[in-house]
Amino acid sequence: MTVNNLLIDGVIGDDMRDTTLNTIAVVIFGVTMASLLGPIVDLSPAVVAVFAAVGLGVFSLDQLGLGGRIGDILMDAVAWASPEHRQRVLHHEAGHFLAAVLLDIPVEAYTLNTWEAWKQGIPGQGGVVFGPSDPAALARLTPQSIDRYCQVWMAGIAAEQMIYGDAQGGSNDTAAISLFWSALGRSPNEAPLKQRWAALQAKTLLEKHREAFDALVTAMGDRTPVADCCALIEQHRTPLEAV
Repeated sequence: MTVNNLLIDGVIGDDMRDTTLNTIAVVIFGVTMASLLGPIVDLSPAVVAVFAAVGLGVFSLDQLGLGGRIGDILMDAVAWASPEHRQRVLHHEAGHFLAAVLLDIPVEAYTLNTWEAWKQGIPGQGGVVFGPSDPAALARLTPQSIDRYCQVWMAGIAAEQMIYGDAQGGSNDTAAISLFWSALGRSPNEAPLKQRWAALQAKTLLEKHREAFDALVTAMGDRTPVADCCALIEQHRTPLEAV
């Protein structure tokens, strides 16, 4: 993973599951159930064997050729059936989006699940794509800019904590800060301190702009274009103190 790729925030579903293990479990479960129910519904053992072969074949192709994207999409589809999961993802990503705009970091795109990310050509399970498109720009970051990026990464966790009292997503975000910190040549031991500081700052920022946050959640839920989301934030924006 390059430093520039770190500027793609991950959807929280990726933080809460191991897609590879879940995909294998689904295939094994399907084969087991087919074997048990086969005699009852007069299902030929050959059908069970074909099902197992096809399932494992698709899994192998997915892991070797597509980087696990099919498994991600399938697991996302299952998780997306839960209204609570959908709302957590939405609030998590809105936190990243709002913090980026308020801290003058450009947002290029956003997705709320793996399928949307795949359609837009965004790696992994998607999320909010923010930061400069030129990787060389990262080498010119000032200490203030570094602090702002860290706040944006931790804003998803801060948003969940603000709304739900806890955060189920965010491991990708903290990992991104750790990798970012290492890429900057900083001591890895400093990363957890920076994460806690950034989470606190991000939560304060979101609470101060709660009206804009709520409006953005609604807009992103409707898949409003990035430019319109940014304009909406400006409409609800309150004066921002120096950060």
